[in-house]
Amino acid sequence: EVVENNGEETQEESEGHEGCAEPRRARGEQSHFYENASLDQWLSLETSALPRPRWQVLSRLRDRQLGSSAHFVYDACGARAFVQRFCLQYSLEGHAACVNTVHFNQRGTRLASSSEDLHVIVWDWVHQRPVLNFHSGHQYNVLQTQFLPNSNDSMLATSGLDGRVRVAYLSAMPSTEITKCLVRHTGAAHKLALEPDSPSKFLTCGEDGVVFKIDLRQSPPASKVVVTKENEKKVGLYAICTNPANIYQFGVGGQDQFVRIYDQRKIDQKENNGVLKKFCPHHLAETNSPPYVTGLTYSHDGTELLASYNDDDIFLFISSDDDGAQYKKRYKGHRNNATVKSVHFYGPRSEFVVSGSDCGHIFFWEKSSCQIAQFLEGDDGGIVHSIDPHPNLPVMASCGLDEEVKVWAPTAGAPTELPGIKDVVKINRQKGDDFNLYHASLFDNHMLWFLTSHLTEGHPQHPENTPRHGASSAGVDVSDSTSEEEGQGRG
Repeated sequence: EVVENNGEETQEESEGHEGCAEPRRARGEQSHFYENASLDQWLSLETSALPRPRWQVLSRLRDRQLGSSAHFVYDACGARAFVQRFCLQYSLEGHAACVNTVHFNQRGTRLASSSEDLHVIVWDWVHQRPVLNFHSGHQYNVLQTQFLPNSNDSMLATSGLDGRVRVAYLSAMPSTEITKCLVRHTGAAHKLALEPDSPSKFLTCGEDGVVFKIDLRQSPPASKVVVTKENEKKVGLYAICTNPANIYQFGVGGQDQFVRIYDQRKIDQKENNGVLKKFCPHHLAETNSPPYVTGLTYSHDGTELLASYNDDDIFLFISSDDDGAQYKKRYKGHRNNATVKSVHFYGPRSEFVVSGSDCGHIFFWEKSSCQIAQFLEGDDGGIVHSIDPHPNLPVMASCGLDEEVKVWAPTAGAPTELPGIKDVVKINRQKGDDFNLYHASLFDNHMLWFLTSHLTEGHPQHPENTPRHGASSAGVDVSDSTSEEEGQGRG
């Protein structure tokens, strides 16, 4: 007998579907449980419990009233109680494209920002107004802007995607816009490294692998310091920093897995390519498709060195360790893939590590324990490019894909609860794993092609190389440079 139900489920069918749904739901819950357990285990590796806070608000306020706390503000800047209360104060609007970098002046009274709109804006950040807004002179994206110290805030150094390094003389503005090209790399010039307390000297690095020393008192102002190489092959550079405790030493990082330390007094290209020592996480030393170093910075006293790797984590090295030493700390949870991200210490004694992320958040890690101490929504567009802590106050500036600069301060009434952090970290980790699996499959496919070609023909023709992610100078015309080897050209 055939029973027509006009497309409606019978009670038995409905109960059968519900019976199938229950095991699926149970399996989904079990899978979710194991994912969370795996994430917790991964995060807990190489971490320790948060130490007891050294700075107690009530006791320090009492000491200040009694006149026995001469360093109240200095100590407060590195206090966990303030870091955990960071929240957005306001946004500074004025750029017409995404903002690439922010930098406070030496006294912290001014803030400079640069953008893809090729303009540099100097802000009176306290009163939320621009003081200067001028064209940088660059032809392509302005990647970094920094005030030169002890220059009475009269000079800014900039570097850009066009490979040029320029200086802007602010004292002549706004009546006359004076910017001057100092040197040109044959690839993008990502970072500058200022010499502490010097208004005239700094270092530059570029994707051509060249490090230049700039001295504004000399003519010409640029001189080549070193060409970074590995086995006679140039290594493009994304990051450079000067040791504040020894101005002759500097570190560079770029398109391989090594952090290289040089001493300007001892560079001999014929001996180890001039390198004083190299650092690298040991698990990355022999990888076939190594991540790049995108950010590099020394601690306040030069004893520690942070390195941020694309599609990997942030690692802390002891700068006085021997060549090839393993990292001491590892900071997890963020994602660094889409842009060339910097990394910073935060606090007068470098108590915290801070970085932007591709998920649009700002991460703070307590340095000694490697625990995430703060987690801020830093960019509506989805990527935080750059962060700069204030030199004297518990204040921070950030920028990203949004066309604005954000200013942060510890004004929340209670410590942040870190809402949703586990879900964000899980997504960041999954995306990183997917990226690494993709490159692993590319390598496997290449090896299969290579072996097959040898078996069939014996002399394979190498396929067209796929550029590695992060080669941001692609498409930039630098053909008018006068010297590919040294990277120096006309402005």
